[in-house]
Amino acid sequence: MPKDRKHYAPKEKVAILRRHLLDHVPVSQLCDEYHLQPTLFYRWQKQFFEQGDAAFVATSSASKTNPTVLEQKVSSLEEKLKRKNEVVAELLEEHVQLKKSINGEA
Repeated sequence: MPKDRKHYAPKEKVAILRRHLLDHVPVSQLCDEYHLQPTLFYRWQKQFFEQGDAAFVATSSASKTNPTVLEQKVSSLEEKLKRKNEVVAELLEEHVQLKKSINGEA
């Protein structure tokens, strides 16, 4: 019977790493407590240190002045939607005029 895998949320992973780094809880004790393989713990730690600079990017003043990729995409999609609405309005106006001209001749 296969064992069910436990999927830890990012906050849980950080809490486990924090216990090791700040509270000096041994890795072996944490692995026993959370039923982790030590290699998984060290993979989380490596990922945490490699991506640690991302925590400081969001608070820097440079990110406030430069639009993010998401903001650029949103503005692009808003512009596209605006153009679509203009085209639909023109087509609807032409449709109404054509309908009036057909009904007026009949």
